[in-house]
Amino acid sequence: MARAGFWAIESNTIRFGRDGRWYSDDEEIVNPRIARLFSQSVTLGDDGAWWLVIGDERARIVVDDTPFVVRRVDGSPTAGFSIELNDGTTEPLPAGTLRVGVDDVLYCDVKEGAYRARFLRPAQAELLSHAREGQGGFVLPLPGGEQAELRSVPSD
Repeated sequence: MARAGFWAIESNTIRFGRDGRWYSDDEEIVNPRIARLFSQSVTLGDDGAWWLVIGDERARIVVDDTPFVVRRVDGSPTAGFSIELNDGTTEPLPAGTLRVGVDDVLYCDVKEGAYRARFLRPAQAELLSHAREGQGGFVLPLPGGEQAELRSVPSD
């Protein structure tokens, strides 16, 4: 009997979009459990390509921008901020890695600096509601009087 797996899925392309959603041949994967499993299973291969690795199954995928997106921001400038990612994990906001990309999209490093994450609009709006105008741009106040400069950087 043949094993079911990625190869049993009639799909030519599995893609993670800029909008934080998974697609199979440009149709959204609406099952939240499958989407979360895929988000938890993304890895960057030695060949520089993105892969889904689930058990013994491997499938090359397309990642439009980043393999992770920030879905939610919690906290405050006095208590600090945490972010929730599309794989269901929560981690402290690495404020020193915040940067503004093309189209004023906010990014930060996640997973101990191993990956870059794109902020979805609601999460970006929540975080930027705490930003203040500073010299040459905006800054995010942080605990202990620290602040993170929100700087623009060229796209990778």
